[in-house]
Amino acid sequence: MNPAPVIAVVGPSGVGKDSVMAALAARDPRIRLVRRVITRRSEAGGEPFEGVSEEEFARRIAAGSFVLHWSAHGLRYGIPAAITDLRRDARAVLVNLSRSVLAEAEHAFGNFAVISLTARPELLAARLAARGREDEAQRTQRLSRAALSLPDGLSRVIEIDNSGSLDDTVDAILSQLQPERA
Repeated sequence: MNPAPVIAVVGPSGVGKDSVMAALAARDPRIRLVRRVITRRSEAGGEPFEGVSEEEFARRIAAGSFVLHWSAHGLRYGIPAAITDLRRDARAVLVNLSRSVLAEAEHAFGNFAVISLTARPELLAARLAARGREDEAQRTQRLSRAALSLPDGLSRVIEIDNSGSLDDTVDAILSQLQPERA
């Protein structure tokens, strides 16, 4: 049996990646979520993640514990090698990735797709302010990256505007992932 596809969910900060991922998994229990490892305090909130120190992160890299890892916004992010086990019994595995590692992820996983979320700029700004994890300078920096494009050459990209309701976004994604069920 072939492993389930890995579906990267990408988009600018505040676009709702984690909310969309949780809603997709709630809609279909065979859609699994990957819990990232991040060099951020666990109390920082937001997505479910494993917070580790820089030293622990470096130890895990040396031990080969990550399929992918990268740096962004002054933090380090890793996708645990355990994603391989998740792929065995799933319909799909969703992972919040940086646009900068998509080509590497497609190479690593093979059966791979990208859901690229967008939202209106004023909505992104409001969502970032509401979550309260960044100061104004950090929010400005994150918003400046909102228009960055995806790398060329990706096999499958699904673009979805997440400016409306979460249910509408989930419906749109599922109709494109499973067009025969739409």
